[in-house]
Amino acid sequence: MSQKKIVLTGATGYVGGRLLNILKNNDVFVRCLARNPEFLQNKASSNIEIVKGDVLDKKSLDNAFSGMDVAFYLVHSMGSKKDFEETDRIAAENFATTAKESGIKKIIYLGGLLDENDNLSPHLRSRQEVGNILRKPGVPVIEFRASIIIGSGSLSFEMIRALMERLPIMITPKWVRIPAQPIFIGDVLKYLVSSIDFDVTEHKIFEIGGPEVVSYSDLMKVYAKIKGLKRLMIPVPVLTPRLSGLWLGLVTPLYARVGKKLIDSIKHPTIVRDNSVNNYFDIKPIGVKESIEIALRNEDKEFAETRWSDSISANTDKHRPKTLRVGNRLVDIHQIEVNADIDKVFKVIECIGGKNGWYSYDFLWNIRGFLDLLVGGIGVRRGRRDPNHLEVGDVLDFWRVESIERPFRLVLKAEMKLPGRAWLEFTLNKTKEGTIIKQMAIFDPVGLFGLIYWYSLYPIHQIVFNKMLRNIAFLSTK
Repeated sequence: MSQKKIVLTGATGYVGGRLLNILKNNDVFVRCLARNPEFLQNKASSNIEIVKGDVLDKKSLDNAFSGMDVAFYLVHSMGSKKDFEETDRIAAENFATTAKESGIKKIIYLGGLLDENDNLSPHLRSRQEVGNILRKPGVPVIEFRASIIIGSGSLSFEMIRALMERLPIMITPKWVRIPAQPIFIGDVLKYLVSSIDFDVTEHKIFEIGGPEVVSYSDLMKVYAKIKGLKRLMIPVPVLTPRLSGLWLGLVTPLYARVGKKLIDSIKHPTIVRDNSVNNYFDIKPIGVKESIEIALRNEDKEFAETRWSDSISANTDKHRPKTLRVGNRLVDIHQIEVNADIDKVFKVIECIGGKNGWYSYDFLWNIRGFLDLLVGGIGVRRGRRDPNHLEVGDVLDFWRVESIERPFRLVLKAEMKLPGRAWLEFTLNKTKEGTIIKQMAIFDPVGLFGLIYWYSLYPIHQIVFNKMLRNIAFLSTK
């Protein structure tokens, strides 16, 4: 069997990006269409090609589709400030006609679960229209229709996370209790990947969902229970989707624009009514609780495997701190370049803590340790096992060594009492002149108190960590 050749749109998006990570390890050739190819260049490999193109510019699609077998349509315009329905219409028409002209054998599309008899919201109406447009030229289309997708980074999941983490008390409108059938992102990807080898000569529409029918309110309660959050939810029969969108904008401004459009769709039940997908695909989706637990676990893994400090441009002022938000985590990054060998710098960092001190305002560290003792924590009494050498698992005052890669990286995990989880990470990179030291304070807050804790101590952290970094640099040159 010859290698399948795939055109992938939406590779910089939530579903498309995860699909690309799976396809790069499969025996397929993938051509990614991107308006800004530079955003995906790090994904290029022997079987992944990145090309410039835009579904709103039909001429740019010709080369991308040439010689390909399967085309994934995983784009939408909900985040657009313009008329997203008209934008989606043009994009789908360009995609479908180019697929037909280029000899594409199959289109795979991820749409929204809906009841065609309902008075659909603009969002669901557009998802339905896109499917109809893709089918019009005659290329066989496999359309998967999904309700809420659960996974770290999905719009619905991030809205739930933001609301639960920030609001101890919520007045919940009627739409929060509308039934839906959520599905885990991993199961959605299984359907998409399986459809590549699915033989089809006519259009197919498959409704996909998890095993449980729940509401947004149920999802919020499950999330809160897993995270150990106590939340009071007061149901009311008022607060329309439009007003809810304005309310969402105050609480979660990052998702406000698309969130308002999404909420307008939630007033309709999104339940699987046609289970024919089970006759074609041997996939058994997992439940809500397991989906959320895996999403949170995967987030930890993805965070640990990623060097977030690399997001700092080489042109950035090396003395200027940078604060990022990665999922639920807050990451405060400082860096400095020092004219010293990387091994010598790492030895200085490895000696931190215990009787050697923390290289900045030790009295503040001692006060923090004393406060920790008052609330039943461990304080700074433990010191360290060896004054000059660390191993994974070693205690270091109220930290523990989580990872050590000499002479490039040291990660300490906090064991003091905190409204969340915290890490202190040092990453070293060689340069022609010496070594760049990147220091990261990472905090995963729990609830509103966790956020208050972080931001109330933020000015002190800036002073302490700035001086710590400068002193590490100074000691490395002695």
